[in-house]
Amino acid sequence: MTHRFDGSYWEEHWRRAAPGGGLPVHPYLQAETQHLPAGTALDAGCGTGSEALWLVEHGWQVTAADISATALARAADHARAAGLDDRVEWVQTDLARWEPGRRWDLVVTSYAHPDTDQVGFYRRIASWVAPDGTLLVVGHLPGQHHGHAHPEGATATATGITDVLAAPDWRIEARYENTRTVHAGGRAVPLHDVVVRARRTA
Repeated sequence: MTHRFDGSYWEEHWRRAAPGGGLPVHPYLQAETQHLPAGTALDAGCGTGSEALWLVEHGWQVTAADISATALARAADHARAAGLDDRVEWVQTDLARWEPGRRWDLVVTSYAHPDTDQVGFYRRIASWVAPDGTLLVVGHLPGQHHGHAHPEGATATATGITDVLAAPDWRIEARYENTRTVHAGGRAVPLHDVVVRARRTA
């Protein structure tokens, strides 16, 4: 069964998700950003805020954006509980159409799906990276994830992502694919990930 990743989809997704204490931070964030000096960061498609709050805890001033009001409300609750709410700005917006009017030293997106072309989405958020800043993309490879197939155009390969980050404006600093297992809903779920980190040179 296919679907659109529109606002209604994401609202239903987060309403059905167990409230809990938020999802665990994925391992690529620390691995790919620990060498960077803290500055301003955008978490594009922040969900319930796990990655955004990790960045705040490591010195970043964070803007965290998502289309789902439910996800953002839970994220803000987690931030208040951790005493971090003064260092993160939560923005409810459709990232496929948002015009932020600014750039960030780091733009991160983790498993975010717009209702538009996935690679085009990566090209769009790449334009929000400041000169000498970093883009970190963590996404799903094509195939089955959480027991279901994503709609056509909703996933990307490392090559598909790096093709929109062309030299001389971008330098690809990391690109790889990885399979890992997470535990969700009492079962082990394999995730087939693609990771790309690039620095904007102009």
